[in-house]
Amino acid sequence: MAKLNTTWIEASVVENEVHMSIVELSHASRTPQELIMSWVSEGVLSPAGSSPEDWRFSGDSLRRAKTAAHLTHDLELNVPGVALALDLLDEIAQLRTRLNLK
Repeated sequence: MAKLNTTWIEASVVENEVHMSIVELSHASRTPQELIMSWVSEGVLSPAGSSPEDWRFSGDSLRRAKTAAHLTHDLELNVPGVALALDLLDEIAQLRTRLNLK
């Protein structure tokens, strides 16, 4: 019988601890700032801060921005379509989580 070695690795998700400006998010997601502003006005992204100069985006916003960019470029969705698609993807993820907990 073969001996099985198990190694435990402990890590933290850095993305949740990062806060980016709109310029940094634009570079990281390879998305024009104007499109990011459209996503914010449509509710796709929810930055902290009162104006684009003060906005700070979390690591989760980077993930959403990258997904939104793919939806925009690959599927040619407009801003409301991206918002709807991301809402549906979030709902699917929540339902999967609920199913896995039961």
